[in-house]
Amino acid sequence: MVSPFALLRTLVVAAFAAVLALAPAQAQWVTIVTTTVTWTHIDASDDDLGFIEEDAALLDDEALAEEEAFGATRRYAPAATLATLGHPKARFGPFSVVDAATVRMVGDVTSATPRQFAAMLVAFPGLKRIEMVDCPGSLDEDANLALARAIRRAGLETVVPSGGSVRSGAVELWLAGATRRAAPDAEFGVHSWADEHGREANDYPADDPVHADYIALYRELGMDAAKAREFYALTNATPFNEVRYLTRADMARFVTIN
Repeated sequence: MVSPFALLRTLVVAAFAAVLALAPAQAQWVTIVTTTVTWTHIDASDDDLGFIEEDAALLDDEALAEEEAFGATRRYAPAATLATLGHPKARFGPFSVVDAATVRMVGDVTSATPRQFAAMLVAFPGLKRIEMVDCPGSLDEDANLALARAIRRAGLETVVPSGGSVRSGAVELWLAGATRRAAPDAEFGVHSWADEHGREANDYPADDPVHADYIALYRELGMDAAKAREFYALTNATPFNEVRYLTRADMARFVTIN
C-alpha cells in the first residue's frame, strides 16, 4: 500500500518536473513562455508539509547562490531584506504564508521561484491573495514571466498594501492578479528591460517579435491592445539603469483596480 506521504512526494516531484520541463533556457531573457499546470487538492499532514518545506528550503539555497552569481544582471534594485512578517506558517522563496488565504511576498524572483510557487500551491491550496510588500524585480526574466502567468492561472488576487513597493518585473506580477488592489500610497517602479548583452528594448527594431511578445503578455493580463502598447512604451521610455515611479492612479489608467 502506498503511504499518503509517498503519494504526496510523487505528486510534488511531478509538479516540479512539469514546470522545469516547460521552462526555457536562460540564454535569452526576453523570451516569453507559456506553461500549464493542473493542481490537485491534497490534504497533507504536518509531516508531509515538513517535506515540502525542506524541498523549498533547498530551492532557497539555490536562489541565494544564483543571486550572488547573477546580481549584476538584476532588472532594478538589490534584493530586499526579508521584512518582519510575524510567524509565517511556511516560507517558499520570497513567499511567506501567513494564514490559510494569504501569502506575503518580499524579495526577488529567481529561476527557483516558479517551483517554489508550485510547491506552495500544493501545500496551501486555499490561498487567495498575494500581498506584495517589497518586491524589487527579478534575476531571471523567463522565470518572472512564467510566474506571472502562473499567478493568473491560479486566480489569485494581488495586493500592494500601504507602504508597499513593486518594481521592475514585480509590476508584471501585480498586473497578473485575477483582481488587483493597491493602497493609495503604493508605488510602482518601471523601466526598460535589457537582454544579457545589455541591449534594451529601444535597441531592437520596432518590428522585432520580442515587442509583440510583451504586448501579448499585457493583453493576457487584461489590457486592451491600445493600452498594452501604451504601457509597454511607457516602461521602455525609462532606461534600464533608472526607474520611473508610478502611482495607483497611474496604474488605474491601464487596468482595473478593485
